[in-house]
Amino acid sequence: MRPIEEATFAYAKRYQRYVAMLAIIVVSLITLYTLVFTTHNRLAGIAPRHQMPPFAVPLAAGHLNGDANIATHANDGSAGRRPACTVRGPEILNLCQLYEEGPVVLALFIDTASCTQVLDYLQSLAPAFPGVRFAGVSIKGSRAQLRGLVASHHLSLPIGYDHDGVLASLYGMVTCPQVTFIYPGGIAQSHPLLTAPTVGTLRSRVSELVAGARARGWRPKRPAV
Repeated sequence: MRPIEEATFAYAKRYQRYVAMLAIIVVSLITLYTLVFTTHNRLAGIAPRHQMPPFAVPLAAGHLNGDANIATHANDGSAGRRPACTVRGPEILNLCQLYEEGPVVLALFIDTASCTQVLDYLQSLAPAFPGVRFAGVSIKGSRAQLRGLVASHHLSLPIGYDHDGVLASLYGMVTCPQVTFIYPGGIAQSHPLLTAPTVGTLRSRVSELVAGARARGWRPKRPAV
């Protein structure tokens, strides 16, 4: 049997090793969390000056069913058999079709309760920005409730329905709502809004979008007489 002094010393050394190991684990976890968190936020949305991934989804108020088409070329596996930009119709919300006509303000949201006020704000701003296309897409959720939302809020801006939620991953969605500003031609103008905006914030961001689009040569079409 070892003397008590020696045993106590050995125990103390072993205890110190455990504390050191625990400290290393804690530091590693903090580093990992910081890395994941900052990377996640850096990758939120589509970066400015990058091309927006195309998509075509059914309009919420229509009767067309199907998952989002996000194909960039023909026979693009599960993304779609036809390129998304070519999938058009009266019951389809097609991003390519929107940005061919002018700047786009696109709001992605998740449900019909917690973050849909942005749709009312966008609709209220639309008359002040002729030529800008405002739209929203619901990520998953109940289509019946979504139709109720469109009707009860008297929304005239197009609202799409992404049944399988693929756009959340494609567009790096991290908040609800997530509002993206897009130049004509489909280029992201700026980082998306990642917090629920006020109508004043939206007005300011849309004004910046229009100014940037004009600097790139875009002009709104004159209304037919």
